[in-house]
Amino acid sequence: MTAWFRYWGPVCAYAGLIFYLSSLPHPEDNLPSFTQLFSDKFLHLVEYAVLGGLCYRALRWGSNDWLRQWAGPLALLLTSLYGLSDEVHQSFVPFRDSSWLDWVADSIGGILGVATIHRLPSLWAMGMVPGMRSRR
Repeated sequence: MTAWFRYWGPVCAYAGLIFYLSSLPHPEDNLPSFTQLFSDKFLHLVEYAVLGGLCYRALRWGSNDWLRQWAGPLALLLTSLYGLSDEVHQSFVPFRDSSWLDWVADSIGGILGVATIHRLPSLWAMGMVPGMRSRR
């Protein structure tokens, strides 16, 4: 059970944060001011890159052998579906709208997050990330 919380706890907490921010009619009022320097699509991409990385981490190192084998595609699927559900959710929030382009940015962010976390162990093994050991 401890392993589940270690790997899936961050996924659930971060997904909850995304849901909370999507529930706000004016999220820009609750975000740091520097986020207004970036486009909406870029913020979606970064937001879902984190979620994709967390999902991949949980599937790769916090699950059974079958899920480990399919960690990349499953993490992409989970991230994309969560992005889709987030867009549907936003369509019911006053002063918010739903956009398929936001969902595309969410999905691309998920791809980048999964690819980054997938690549980290080889960077650790090569010594490019100081103080970290490979978990493979």
